[in-house]
Amino acid sequence: MKQLFVLAWLMLCSLAGGADEPVNVVILGDSNTWIGGDRCDQPQGWNKWFKDDFAPTTCRSYARSGATWTNTVRTKRNTAENTGKLGDDNVIYNQVCRLKEAVDSGTQAMPQLILVMAGTNDLWFMKQRPKVLGMTAEKAFAEPDSMMIRRPVNRVLTLAEAVCYNCRLLKAAFPKAHIVLLTPMQSTKIKSSQLEQAATIIEECGERLGASVIRTDSEGCVRRSEELQSFRLTRDGVHTNEEGAQCVGSLVTEKIRRMRADGIF
Repeated sequence: MKQLFVLAWLMLCSLAGGADEPVNVVILGDSNTWIGGDRCDQPQGWNKWFKDDFAPTTCRSYARSGATWTNTVRTKRNTAENTGKLGDDNVIYNQVCRLKEAVDSGTQAMPQLILVMAGTNDLWFMKQRPKVLGMTAEKAFAEPDSMMIRRPVNRVLTLAEAVCYNCRLLKAAFPKAHIVLLTPMQSTKIKSSQLEQAATIIEECGERLGASVIRTDSEGCVRRSEELQSFRLTRDGVHTNEEGAQCVGSLVTEKIRRMRADGIF
């Protein structure tokens, strides 16, 4: 009996120790993350409130205003550009490349958790991203991993392909990190039907990738119908104000804590 008690106690200590292990977080995304600052310390961004609540060991944002999941036929590797608006090279792919460069140079700790929140600009500016909804997750994942990650970035033009492509690059570079995909929030600039379609693609891609997904479009507090009446949780119908950021950050913290408790990462 004493041996069983000691064994049980050691197992509990082991589990508790796992929860105390360092968690270095990196975040990729568009302006709703970018407004929280690279250090995740600006109150208009949800990532500031997530950092404060979850208290990871480190938390760094590589987000850029105007960024999209999807690329164009002119997209190329470009880790230096920071336009603050929609652009051929202002894409998640280049944030992945910047992250890899930072880890390789030693300026960024190896991440255990990678959050990606993007898609708003892909839908808002569909004239510049006409193929964004042109492929299902099922079709995107029909291509083997080895072939997909060798594809030129300027041939990754749909949302499903972009999520698949970038997450496979992240998994190859950081195999021990857990990836969490956050769907775009509701906004006055995006039709509900298009947002639902895009969020479903992201969710289905996440399931196939073994990534977690947080549906900020359906579970979040920002509501398109309310923002169309008057700006309540956004300052312009798209970007969160401090109250909206805190609400979204709390949702993300709750979900991440649950993943942590479940031993997902």
